Amino acid sequence: MRKFRWTLRLLILILLIQLFIFGLSSFTNIEFLKSFGISYASSEQTPSDPTNTNTQPNITTYSKSCILMDSSTRKILYEKNANEVSFPASTTKIMTAILALEKCSLTDVATVSHNAIFSIPPSYSHASLKEGEELTIEQLLNVLMIPSANDAAVVLAEHISGSTEEFANLMNEKAKEIGCLNTHFVNPNGIHDENHTTTAYDLALMGKYAMQNSTFRNIVKKTRYTLPATNQYDKADRIFNTTNELLRENNSTRKDNYYYPYATGIKTGYTTEAGSCIVASASKDGMEVIAVILGGETTKDGLSERFLDCKTLFDYAFENYSVKTVHEKNSVLQQISIKGATSDTKNLNVLVKDEISILLESNKDVADLNPEITFSEDLKAPISENSVIGKITYQVDGTEYSSDLLAETSVIASGFLPILLRILLIFVTLYLLYLLLKPKKKKGKRKSSSKHLSKNKKTSKKKNKKGGHFRDTRFRNL
Repeated sequence: MRKFRWTLRLLILILLIQLFIFGLSSFTNIEFLKSFGISYASSEQTPSDPTNTNTQPNITTYSKSCILMDSSTRKILYEKNANEVSFPASTTKIMTAILALEKCSLTDVATVSHNAIFSIPPSYSHASLKEGEELTIEQLLNVLMIPSANDAAVVLAEHISGSTEEFANLMNEKAKEIGCLNTHFVNPNGIHDENHTTTAYDLALMGKYAMQNSTFRNIVKKTRYTLPATNQYDKADRIFNTTNELLRENNSTRKDNYYYPYATGIKTGYTTEAGSCIVASASKDGMEVIAVILGGETTKDGLSERFLDCKTLFDYAFENYSVKTVHEKNSVLQQISIKGATSDTKNLNVLVKDEISILLESNKDVADLNPEITFSEDLKAPISENSVIGKITYQVDGTEYSSDLLAETSVIASGFLPILLRILLIFVTLYLLYLLLKPKKKKGKRKSSSKHLSKNKKTSKKKNKKGGHFRDTRFRNL
């Protein structure tokens, strides 16, 4: 009974010690478990609103509808009637190529149908495909985008959806997914239809999206392509040149030399109703821009307005803007002191998780930018290495550039020893509970035997007190 009382008292004492340690160390271990759950906030740049543009630059463009967009940020550098609904002509084929790349493998084989050949009006461009001819998706994409073959567009549409009507539904779904709000397609090639419309802004979004695909990018920068011999055509004499004169390099000094050294694509278009159209891209010093021209005509000198406008817009972009890297990936932003940490780990280097490159006007300096830096609420030890502890954000001309902030090293809480002691005391407590609740073993005969011996000893003592054995001896002698 006495042993039970002492064990119970020891158990209560240990529980009181644990409660005291918990109160002493709670300010350091609140985030103990939380620090091991690493979560990453989005570091993507927020696209700019097409309606929130800067003051229009003092430049002149011919076309009735156009836009100049930075490809990485979607920032609009210049626009004129960019949301006006227009006919896209063959710039439609950008969307057809997007779906072909996403729905098919380049090595898939499609068969040219009767409809693919005879549905194309005589005045529209084609690749001289033959009924029953078998071509790979890669071959069809090349003749679709380089010479703007309308028959190739129908072959791709029928291969993917079974009909051009069903394929048009896919096109419209994809347009909405990309963010195009004023686009409605009814065919895969841009053959004129009153209900086949889009805007310069929507086409810029399609161009930006498509150029993220390396296969698409490689195709649209080509200036020539040759179809190989097939099952229905045994010659390799179907040679096609690009319709994008921005890509055609030459040394001519004529005014109609539209070659632009930084051009990288993308697609031209023309119908009588749509006029001359183009979705064009150019890249220089890490900056890529997309220009869209709709409704272009010819100048009094007989020059192409769409190519002249592209060169004007490209020159404006590269002369007045540049992409400047503010922070390299995993670069040290600053050093902060963490409360509740050990002296060896309290000074923590804060890393910028992603590279931050900002589109700036040429007359602006990176040093003048003031970021917003926010750290997690109640930031204290312990902290795990590479865990997210904050965020850095730059707001420049309506565009947001941001990245998560990471802990370079682990931070150990100064109250870690009390936590360890608590864990040890818990084990001791469990052991004492085990001793208290453990059933006792039965001692049986051994216990009764000890009682009998004890009784004999008592009887012997009584005899000794009353004369005992000495008294008996005297009676025997008598």
